Amino acid sequence: MKALVYTGPGELKYLDVEDAGITSDQPLIEVDSVGICGSDMHAYLGHDDRRPAPLILGHEAAGTVVNGEFKGKRVTINPLVICHQCRMCRSGRDNLCRSRQIISMPPRDGAFAQLVALPGENLIEIPDEMRFEQAALAEPIAVSWHAVRLGIEAATSGMCENAVVFGGGAIGVAAALSFRAQGVCHITIVEPNPLRRDYLSRDGSYSVVSPEDLNGQLFDMVVDAVGNDGSRRQASAVVHPGGVVMHVGLGGGAGGVDLRRLTLQEITFIGTYTYTKQHFREACTAMFDGRLGCLDWFETRPLTDGPQAFLDILDGRVNAPKVILKPE
Repeated sequence: MKALVYTGPGELKYLDVEDAGITSDQPLIEVDSVGICGSDMHAYLGHDDRRPAPLILGHEAAGTVVNGEFKGKRVTINPLVICHQCRMCRSGRDNLCRSRQIISMPPRDGAFAQLVALPGENLIEIPDEMRFEQAALAEPIAVSWHAVRLGIEAATSGMCENAVVFGGGAIGVAAALSFRAQGVCHITIVEPNPLRRDYLSRDGSYSVVSPEDLNGQLFDMVVDAVGNDGSRRQASAVVHPGGVVMHVGLGGGAGGVDLRRLTLQEITFIGTYTYTKQHFREACTAMFDGRLGCLDWFETRPLTDGPQAFLDILDGRVNAPKVILKPE
């Protein structure tokens, strides 16, 4: 089969590779659409030692099952594979499974390919009217849905009136939409790239501002979808006393958190990673019933154009929150 393979820092090659079905007896999904995630970007830059080259990246995918009992089903995929046996799985926090695996991280190749293999329980059938490109948004939406659920559950009563999200990429947009679907009325996205701000401003369900335009505002709920020193510093500064910060981004660095302010103002800081199986399904249900809007915040390119797409994202030349690649 053909695949886009990460071969070293800054290098992606479109190659013939071993068919996914040769090494797996699990359901095979013919990939129609697969998104480029921030974690793919980190790996591409050589910043993620969990993803050594050579490796097929990509874990946000949708397509059609081509074998077994699910053959012919149109599905979106939950890329997180769990054991069901450990303490975390038994407690319902299966995203923290001690032996968790995710496609695009050894030993599982990812979905920048014509085929990808996953257990049947990781496949969610999508409505006939849903496009595969929209269905491929399920994974980043689930990440944000999970973060917002954790934040709202941790919030003090009456402290969910407004929210701010740092980062206008897919995770940030999905967080804003998840806040709205879960009852938070006043939502602001902070995005430094003017191209991205202009693109996002077409959706009137949230405000879009530059970092300089916050003007000392405080927010009950804060999502850091960037996760670097600067965004953590901003998140620490704008959260209301008694509020909640949800740290989702894995941008790098270790600084920026104002621990003194978090302590003096009794601010809750939550690290949040991926999603539980329950929250993934909840996010999909919200997508399917329309609570998350028309799901049109992406652009598409052929998988063969993947190397250029990565460069365009790095250089800030992409205004859409998500680039979807299409295998041929």
